[in-house]
Amino acid sequence: MAAYHALLGFTGWTLFLVALVFGYRGFRLLTGTPINSWSRGAKSVDDPVLMKRVEDAHANALENLPIFAVLVLSAAAMGKLDAINALAPYVLYARVGQSLVHLSGTNQLQVLIRATFWSVQLGLFFLMLVKLFA
Repeated sequence: MAAYHALLGFTGWTLFLVALVFGYRGFRLLTGTPINSWSRGAKSVDDPVLMKRVEDAHANALENLPIFAVLVLSAAAMGKLDAINALAPYVLYARVGQSLVHLSGTNQLQVLIRATFWSVQLGLFFLMLVKLFA
């Protein structure tokens, strides 16, 4: 998998998570929940815990997508995609892993595993940056 494909996969995963939120809210809207029930930053007490975790997983993906995009697109602009092609898929795998663990729960072990996946992504970002400056 090339870096471009990993970036597209990361983007697709982020869109999938927001589509879950959108679908859930659309269903709630059609079943009588007022459209202004979901104000920015406020968690609805009526939403199931899983939906709150989906929202948080989406926010986590959004936080890292721009960094990954800048790295991949900069590599392309510099003609250095080969320097990061081997690393980029692991960013995507770690992101999906982090999200899936996030969706599965929030006990101490799950939070530790989720933080490990995030740390892997950060480490890969730094390694890619170093390779691009080399």
